[in-house]
This record gives sequence, C-alpha cells and structure tokens, in this order.
Amino acid sequence: MPGPRRDRPAVLLLLGALLAADLYFHLWPRARRELGRVSPGCPCPAAPAPPRPPLSRAAPALRRLFAHPLYRAAPPGPAEPLLGAREALRYYRRKAARWNRRHKLYREELNLTLPAPLPLRPEAAWLQFQLGISRDGLYPRSSAAVPRLLRDLRDLPTISAGENARAGMGMGSVVKPSGVHLKLVLRFQDFGKAMFKPMRQKREEETPEDFFYFVDFQRHNAEIAAFHLDRILDFRRVPPTVGRLINVTKEILEVTKNEVLQSVFFVSPASNVCFFAKCPYMCKTEYAVCGSPHLLEGSLSAFLPSLNLAPRLSIPNPWIRSYSFEGKEEWEVNPLYCNTVREIYPYSNSNRLLNIVDMAIFDFLIGNMDRHHYEMFTKFGDDGFLLHLDNARGFGRHSHDEISILAPLSQCCVIKRSTWLRLQLLAEPEYRLSEVMRESLLQDPLAPVLTEPHLLALDRRLQLILDAVGKCIDTFGEATVVANDTTQPQSPAVHRAKLDT
Repeated sequence: MPGPRRDRPAVLLLLGALLAADLYFHLWPRARRELGRVSPGCPCPAAPAPPRPPLSRAAPALRRLFAHPLYRAAPPGPAEPLLGAREALRYYRRKAARWNRRHKLYREELNLTLPAPLPLRPEAAWLQFQLGISRDGLYPRSSAAVPRLLRDLRDLPTISAGENARAGMGMGSVVKPSGVHLKLVLRFQDFGKAMFKPMRQKREEETPEDFFYFVDFQRHNAEIAAFHLDRILDFRRVPPTVGRLINVTKEILEVTKNEVLQSVFFVSPASNVCFFAKCPYMCKTEYAVCGSPHLLEGSLSAFLPSLNLAPRLSIPNPWIRSYSFEGKEEWEVNPLYCNTVREIYPYSNSNRLLNIVDMAIFDFLIGNMDRHHYEMFTKFGDDGFLLHLDNARGFGRHSHDEISILAPLSQCCVIKRSTWLRLQLLAEPEYRLSEVMRESLLQDPLAPVLTEPHLLALDRRLQLILDAVGKCIDTFGEATVVANDTTQPQSPAVHRAKLDT
C-alpha cells in the first residue's frame, strides 16, 4: 500500500494562504463596509488637511497682468455659447435622477440606510462653468464660475469613484490597463465630475534623460501648473484644475461601486492604503500609488460637457512624434514640411494652423512632447479653438529645452498677433512670466506646485520663443509672420520661394 504523498501538506498550506489573503484583502473589508461597523483600514479619523489659501484672491503681479489692455480686449465677435441652458439642464436632471435611482437600489440590496435623494442645483459651479463655454474659450476672463468651481473641487465630498470617463474628458476607462498610468473619475455631492490624477513623482525629481517621452510619468502638479499657465497666456483652453489631498479610503474606496476598483486596493507593508490599475495579466505593486497612510496628493480637472451635448473631434497632430524606439516622422527630417501641411484642408484656409502654433508654444513652455492628438468642439467648426487636454507629461525636465516642440512655429513662421503681443508682455520685468506663475500657483492648496528651477525655465523658454519669432520676422517680414487672429495669412510667392530654398 503506497504511503501518504509528501507534497500534500505543502499544497494544503498554499491553498490556506491564498484563502487567507482573499479573506483579508477582499471579503473582510467588503463585509465591514456593508455592515457599516468600521471604516476599512482606517480606525481613526484622518489627519486634518493643511490650511488652504483662498483661490479667488489674485496676487499683485496677477492683478497688474489681468488689468492690462491686452487682457481686457473684447473678443472679435459676439460670444457664441457651446450649450443651450435649457437642453443642458434637462439632460443633467435626467442623469441625476438615474444616479439617485441606482444608488437607492444599491443600498437596498445591502440593507443600508437610504439617504435623501441628492438634487441637481442649476447654480452649481460645474454647470455654470459648462454653460459659460463659448467660441472664445472654455471660460470668459471675468468668469465667476471658475473660482467657485475650484473651491468645490477641493472641498466637496465625493459620492462615487471609478465611473467611465469617456463621456466627459475622452480619456479612457476607470483605470488605464497598462498599470503604470492611473487616473480615476470622481463624482461630487453637487453631481460635478472631475478627473483625478494621483501624485507619481516628487516635485524636485527630474525625468531621467534616458526616458522616452511616451513612457514618462504623468505628474499631477503638471496638470495644475498647465491650467495656471494657460490662463496667464489668455488661451483658456485647459479645463479648470486644482490640487487636493484625497483620503483614498473614505473618498474613493468607500464610495465606489466598481468591483474592479475595489479589487485593486491593498495595505502596504508600511500600513499605507494603496491601489493600482487593473492589468490584463499581472500587476506590479511597485506601480501602485499609496496614501500616507490614507491621504494622497492629486490633481482634479473639471469635466467638459457630455459628448451627447457637445460632440468633439479627436484629430491627429500634423507634428505627431514617432511612438517607437526607432524612426522619425517626416517633419523631423524635412524642413519644408509646413509647405505640405498648408496644402491640406483645413490648414489651408482657416485659423487651424495658427491654433496649432499656439498649442506648440504652450507645449514648449511646459516641456510636453506627448501631444499626439488634439480635440475640438464640432459646433465651432474649423475655426474653433483647440482643447489643451492631458498635460501631465509636462514639467518633467527643467534643465532641458526641447526645441523640436516649436517645429510648427519655426517651420511655418506664423503666429497670432494677440499671442505675439502677450508673449512680449510676459517678458517685461513688470509682468515676468515666472513671477506671475509663482503668484498664481500659490493660490493652489498644494502649493508650492512647481520648484523654482521649473519657474525660471519658463523665462528661458519664453525668450527662445521670442527669438524664433524674431528670426522669422527678419526673414519674411512682420506683415507675413504676425497674423490677425481671425484670418489665415496666405504665403506670397516670395515667402514660398524662400521656404523652397
């Protein structure tokens, strides 16, 4: 008669360990949440957040800048709103009622206390922000809704986390499947929604020079700084963004109904609450983000209107980079590449090329090499402004200026007159770009958002932009290079001849 198998105790031990891990990390936290006995992983109240400065109080340099005539000029035409107020309010009321019904059914299934339905208030800051979007930009210069929206994003409690992001920002699903880049959709008590990007890199760290741009970290402070810079440049094409300390246990794990998101939370050996993106095969815990032990820095970017209300186009950037370790795109090897672009609709007879140059200037200032697509609202047609979304790969290296980002400007030699004048103004000592950025960023709850070397790099890069425009003017003349904001200049024969040589 054969004896007992020697490997049987080892198999039993392994199965027992797997069962214990599943009970500890998944079943037991879920049972505690459903019974409402204690907060998972958080038996004590969270540490108080640091004092938050008021977001609406402009600093002296900012006040001087925004009082300048260049920042008070009226738009070239009447404001054309993106949304109809009645239609938008009816649409969002239906969405709010649907959320209340689903939330009620969810709590009934768990035998939990039923809260009163949350109303949708027409005066909510996020709704007023969306109703203020026009052909001129995402918000007017004197918008009263944006400061209120920033306060709400930093203060309001969350009511759900991990919903599909496609309807708002066009940025994918609950978590990026790569496991490296992580972002979540948070819904707040007033039914506003925002994209949350957690801190992945410390402010004083630079991106290693051996990193390719398409595998770089996504930085939450870059999203915050990009919003402030966009407003200072008077583009107003970046959604309002603010920093916030999020309690990942109370404000994400306890409010989410998404089982995928619930399953990727764990407690680290240092007793910090962490989570990572859901991966198709194997996830690595070194890609996780962790609270300290529950609080985690992150950026919150306000959602744009639903695609059902305001459809958008996603268009490849003509100056897209090669997303491979080898090879280059045509614009990187052909100095006459802009001639080809000018012959393609809509770059041949609209403001689109001028808007591409604006976007290149913005990306050069923040050091963003990852602008492979851009988006536009279909309602505003070919001359509508470009949305500057997804700026988290900016502000990675303050010690390096990537001149190739300026290729649309240096190859096409055109720029809007309003952009040209504001860039010159921001180079003046009284309105120095680094100074107004420093003051603007101090209003964010996570200040300091950028380190001093990044702020000083803005002045250096601004001078490089001015030098590039000056070189174009010396070659082709100011009348050809500096264009009115509403018309695309036609290249004269002499301009074409100089480009061909």
